[in-house]
Amino acid sequence: MIRIALKQHLAGAALFGMLALAASGPVAAQTDSGNTPDAAAPGARVSGAAPSNQVVVTGVVPDQATKAAVLERLRALYGKERVIDEVTVGNVVAPPNWSTYLSRMLVPDLTDVSRGRLVINGNSATIEGDVGNEAQRQTVVSNMAKQLNPSYSIENNLAVGSSKQEILDKALANRTITFETGSAELTDNGRQIVNEMAAALKKLDGRTVEIIGHTDNNGARQANLALSEARAQSVKQALVAKGIDADSLITLGAGEQRPIASNETPEGRARNRRIEFRIQGQSAESTDND
Repeated sequence: MIRIALKQHLAGAALFGMLALAASGPVAAQTDSGNTPDAAAPGARVSGAAPSNQVVVTGVVPDQATKAAVLERLRALYGKERVIDEVTVGNVVAPPNWSTYLSRMLVPDLTDVSRGRLVINGNSATIEGDVGNEAQRQTVVSNMAKQLNPSYSIENNLAVGSSKQEILDKALANRTITFETGSAELTDNGRQIVNEMAAALKKLDGRTVEIIGHTDNNGARQANLALSEARAQSVKQALVAKGIDADSLITLGAGEQRPIASNETPEGRARNRRIEFRIQGQSAESTDND
C-alpha cells in the first residue's frame, strides 16, 4: 500500500507514505510514517520549523529518481532555500508511474492551502485545509485531478476561510508602511500603521502570519534582499512590542523578486516597495518608500 500525506500550514506542506514527503511553512507540520513494512509501503514526509519557514522533506522513496523529482518540484513551488532534504531511498514498491503522478500532483495551487493535509493512499487522495474562497477550493483539486489518470480519485475537504485574511486586508487598507530612507527603521507614520495592524492580528485566533518585505529593483540584489528582510524583522519587532506572540509571526525578505508593478516608473517602483502580511494563501500588502 502506498500512502502519501501532505500537511501544510500557509505556504508549507507535508507528504508521507510509500513516498512520504512533507513540506511545512510557517507552522511545523506533524506527520506519521505509516505502519506497513518498507517492502510494501515506501514513505516520505515533509515537515518543517516555523521560525525559519522551512519545507523539510523526510521519509523513504523507492529510488533516487523519485526523490530527485519530488525535491525538484517542491523547490520550484516553495523556493530552493526553504526545502530541507531528509528523504532516503529504500527497498519499497510503488504503483506504475507513481513518481510521475506524484510530481504532477504537486500543483502550484497547493501553496494557496493553509493548515492543510493531503493524504494519498494508493490511488486515492484526500485533501483538507483552508483556502481563501470557493473558486480556490474547486481549482486546487481540479488542477490536481487534471494531472492524473482516471484510476486516481481525490476527495475535496478544503474549507473556505478567507475571513481571517480579510481582517488584515481591511486593517492595512492599501496604506503605506514607511521606513527611513535606505533603512529598516520605521518612520513615526509607519509605526502607527504597524500598531494598528497589531490590533488586527489579535483577532486572528493564533493564526500564523508571514511578514514579507519587498523592494524595487534599484541597487544590488543581495542588498535588496537584506533590506527587505531587515524591514520585515522591524515590523515583527514592533508587533511583538505591542503584545503579538513572536512565534505566530514569520519574516521573509523577497527583495526585488516579486514585483507587482513595472519598475520602469517611479509609481511602479513605489508599489513594489511594500510590506506584505499573508495568511491562508492570500495577502495584505503595504507599499513603502526606499
